[in-house]
Amino acid sequence: MLIIGITGGTGSGKTSIAQKIVLDLCEKDTCLISQDSYYKDTSALTMEERIAINFDHPDSIDFELLYTQLESLKKGMTIEQPVYSFVAHNRTEEKIIVTPKKVLLLEGILILSDPKVRELLDIKIFIDTDTDERLIRRLKRDIQERGRDTNEVLDRYLTTLKPMHQQFIEPTKVHADLIIPNNNYNEVAVTIIKDMIKKRLLSTGKKG
Repeated sequence: MLIIGITGGTGSGKTSIAQKIVLDLCEKDTCLISQDSYYKDTSALTMEERIAINFDHPDSIDFELLYTQLESLKKGMTIEQPVYSFVAHNRTEEKIIVTPKKVLLLEGILILSDPKVRELLDIKIFIDTDTDERLIRRLKRDIQERGRDTNEVLDRYLTTLKPMHQQFIEPTKVHADLIIPNNNYNEVAVTIIKDMIKKRLLSTGKKG
């Protein structure tokens, strides 16, 4: 199994690029896992306490579970991926059955911040997007998809998202094998990533 990590700041377009790659490659041989599924369980907390969690800090992610499940997939085992609700700010009772595929795409803002997870990645890609563009995308997404209001999103951006990006996300560029600009949808970037995957699969197949 080839594991590709795609990261970048919030609103960088990493999820869209990852989904496009899955669609363009053979879907039966490719799967996509999001870091967002691995926020820690917050059942013991009140809603007020959950809302106050800094979800852009590495401590909010259950990296141990993510690492364990990635390792299981790499060994050919099926996993039960958790499902996270951004409305309830907690995991749901639902699980997604994920079976091993030739290519696994892992996307998320903090995936390169954990050494153990980073070590499992065969190719590490950082999507580099202008700050203003990322803020605009974040505003649209949180208002349309997560029921947030403009003031709430802007306040969270200034107090949490921006400082966390500077402290924990931007520095992970040094671990990336490839840094791709994406101020607009970058078709060339998608093509480059797909070519990298295909060449790596071909190389792996020859070695096998």
